[in-house]
Amino acid sequence: MMTALETIRKWISAYPGYDILHDFQVDYTDQIPGNGGMYPSGLVEVDRRKDIMGNVTVTNQYNFGLYYVFEKAPGDDTGAAINADWIMDFQMWVQEESVMGRAPVFGDVPQNERIMAQNGVLYEADEEGTATYMVQLSAQFTKKYEVINKWVT
Repeated sequence: MMTALETIRKWISAYPGYDILHDFQVDYTDQIPGNGGMYPSGLVEVDRRKDIMGNVTVTNQYNFGLYYVFEKAPGDDTGAAINADWIMDFQMWVQEESVMGRAPVFGDVPQNERIMAQNGVLYEADEEGTATYMVQLSAQFTKKYEVINKWVT
């Protein structure tokens, strides 16, 4: 069974524009164009509800920062537009995959899951002709925990 991190990495590699990336690593991004990095920021519990039987339903969210390094010469509007279009297209792809039920499933209620890629932004640019863009990726899912009453005989 793959971990959540492995699942997300494999799924991202299915993005049709992924082929321009030569390398995509965890917790590392080089300043060489055509590579990216995934920085997991962990699991957040968004909501917790308990029913009258003691069963618990938890809404969780995985969060990741995705960084992509592309070529971008200082003042190059054409290159900047190509890079921005790639980021926005990736975000639309994530939305479509989620809506169409083709995104990874992490919880117990697949029809309620959402994966979102948002806030794509130019993170930094340097004089050597590279630019790093960042996208926030999050996966929201529901886990159900059934409490077994120990006191029933």
